[in-house]
Amino acid sequence: MRVKLQPAFILHSRPYRDSSQILDVLTAEYGRITMVVKGSRRRQRGGSTAAILQPFIPLLLSFSGRSEMKTVTASEVAGSPRTPGGARLFSGLYLNELLVRLLHRHDPHAELFLAYGNALEALKNEEAVGEVLRRFEFTLLRELGFGFELSSDGRSGQAICTDLMYRFDSEYGLVLADRAVAAGNPVFAGGDLLAMAAGEWGEPVKRTAKRLLRQALAGHLGDAPLKSRDLFRRV
Repeated sequence: MRVKLQPAFILHSRPYRDSSQILDVLTAEYGRITMVVKGSRRRQRGGSTAAILQPFIPLLLSFSGRSEMKTVTASEVAGSPRTPGGARLFSGLYLNELLVRLLHRHDPHAELFLAYGNALEALKNEEAVGEVLRRFEFTLLRELGFGFELSSDGRSGQAICTDLMYRFDSEYGLVLADRAVAAGNPVFAGGDLLAMAAGEWGEPVKRTAKRLLRQALAGHLGDAPLKSRDLFRRV
């Protein structure tokens, strides 16, 4: 397998042996791939290759190999860095961690790649963090086959009603909240759900969206806590 100049973002990197790196990479056409960059941390004239092999930088990577782990043969910067500033950096790390935890290797999602790049650009440009993250989470769930409708009951097919309450069901999505079943479980106002579907992000809607997406993602993330959330709480 030989691939030339594939659009890519690095999600995570770690040192390997004396001067190399192992990268977790999101590519436009080949999905998430593990790659090794030999000698990338070795000092060279003009600096090391590792300087550009960093998260949040749009790259063009050439790579080859028959095994699960590919070898980077060439790399170049494809655009200005999209590194989120200040506390927004933790939101970028959160996106990366979601992709590493949930996206299977060699499973291409062109729309997800585009959504990720757009989310980084929005964070860098200081757009509302909550809206950026929720839009990406919705896209991620849909691309992984776990998407759900915000405007209709996933079990009955009936339209969501503004004055009724709903709960999230891992099989059906949003369903009408029966009082007995909903006791002790998160419930969501139909009006907030319809506002989310229409892209209307008032403060109550933002809180509803955060609770809903956290519950929807939890079943796929498992019990291990997200490291990016833990880092954010520590600062």
